[in-house]
Amino acid sequence: MIIVCYVTFSNRQEADFISSKLLENKIIACYNTFSVKSSYNWLWDIENWDEIVSLMKTRKDNWKVLKQKIESLHTYKIPCIMKFEVDANDEFEKWVKDETKNYSIS
Repeated sequence: MIIVCYVTFSNRQEADFISSKLLENKIIACYNTFSVKSSYNWLWDIENWDEIVSLMKTRKDNWKVLKQKIESLHTYKIPCIMKFEVDANDEFEKWVKDETKNYSIS
């Protein structure tokens, strides 16, 4: 089983910096980034911002380390870090596992 991690960032530089660090350390196998318009409630106001989303693919066992690493580097007070468990074609799942280290922690 692999997961896709969805993370929002304030700008492309931060998204690429953090995602690249995760890639270099083989916590993730790959990532995609794209621009989005975000709207949310914050301190009793509705905020509207341009943000960058990164979709990161990794093995399910790396979730805790992935989340901790993102939280330690992210500039948001409350970053959006979500995981989706996904089924993929066998070849892609094998590639993700081959391209990542197992960072499973108890």
